[in-house]
Amino acid sequence: MSLRKSKLDLLVRVRYSNPLPAPPCPPKLLDIPTNPLRYAQPAFINAITNDTPLPMIVDAECGMPLDLGRWECLWEEDGDDATLNPDPDNPPSLDPKDRFLLGDPSASSAPYINGSIPTASGISTPLPPHVPWLRKTEYLSREGVQRTPSSQESKQLLQPIDVSHDAQLRTIEAGFAACTSLDLTTLSHPNKTGVTAVESYEVLPDADIWANAYDLFRFSERPGERPVDTEDPRLDCAILRPMESDGDHFLAYYLTREDADALEFKDERLAPKRGEEIRATAFHFVRDYETVKIEQEVPNEFLLVLDNGDTGERGPGAYYKNIERKMTLKKKRMNQSDTYADKWQVVHISHVAMSSEEIEERNEALAEVVDPLYLFSRDAEGEVDADGEVDVGGMGADGGAEGDGGIMAEIF
Repeated sequence: MSLRKSKLDLLVRVRYSNPLPAPPCPPKLLDIPTNPLRYAQPAFINAITNDTPLPMIVDAECGMPLDLGRWECLWEEDGDDATLNPDPDNPPSLDPKDRFLLGDPSASSAPYINGSIPTASGISTPLPPHVPWLRKTEYLSREGVQRTPSSQESKQLLQPIDVSHDAQLRTIEAGFAACTSLDLTTLSHPNKTGVTAVESYEVLPDADIWANAYDLFRFSERPGERPVDTEDPRLDCAILRPMESDGDHFLAYYLTREDADALEFKDERLAPKRGEEIRATAFHFVRDYETVKIEQEVPNEFLLVLDNGDTGERGPGAYYKNIERKMTLKKKRMNQSDTYADKWQVVHISHVAMSSEEIEERNEALAEVVDPLYLFSRDAEGEVDADGEVDVGGMGADGGAEGDGGIMAEIF
């Protein structure tokens, strides 16, 4: 019992220790040498003054009574309000004690001016930024530096800005002049030292493919069941068909059996044969893919073609087309019992001429980049179609049909 009690006492003394502070004054019956100056310090009674409440009696008017009965215009309907609204041409006399309130604050009189601290020399230094204590110090030095505008910049800010139609045209033309007189040797690569520009292109929308909707697909592994180092010409003409089974959405992937069929199909798409027998290309089912991630907005990725103008069909330039969506796909688990309706094993695709409705729809999409008065015509019609409201029977990985024809599919 004594052993347990000693351990318990030790624990109690450690956990609940209550050390007494040193006495402010030595006991009267003991002669302890002390410095008399410690009693003359103002900080000696700080603890007492902090604990002593200040007696304050504040009335309802906070010590500033205002007798509203002196102004009859506040209570009478047709009273004279000249005493409340003095004449601005003949203002009343100001008390000399209040005259300093009308002066502009200066660095010598105001402690803080526009977030700065005045110094003895009259130059105000900016206050340090208020940041949370969890911020890293490497960001504080960047944010703490406040750029002081020079006198020349302040004069430019005060100058009036001409926003008339002629002034805007002059500003736009000056921008074109700056581009034409630009020296390419002065442009260097942002990451590679010593690499400079050798040629410039005008960035223009690609009218040849602007009517097509392009999606970017990323696979978790290479499709087609071929090694990575083996060339597969079938991949750039694959077919992706949207599917649904019990509320689950996925994509069915189709490829040609032989490489020659894929090459012939791509040649036929680039230069369709007129007036000859339509030849269909067979695409066979490979497997199903499920979407892992879908990005509806892709502002930083687009199709870009650098054309030197060798063909003579259009001038040289960098022609671009935006990407509608970006998807990440992975293989869907295949189960023997996983059967769904409307499953196609083989799809025969051939080239057919576009109908009048398809041509009209394509011309409406091209008017965005071909017709200079496109915005005015849309405002006049008062109808703006929503994005993504085009019914598509199938979805191709290569972006859709060309301008002079469409795709016809036969299912077996």
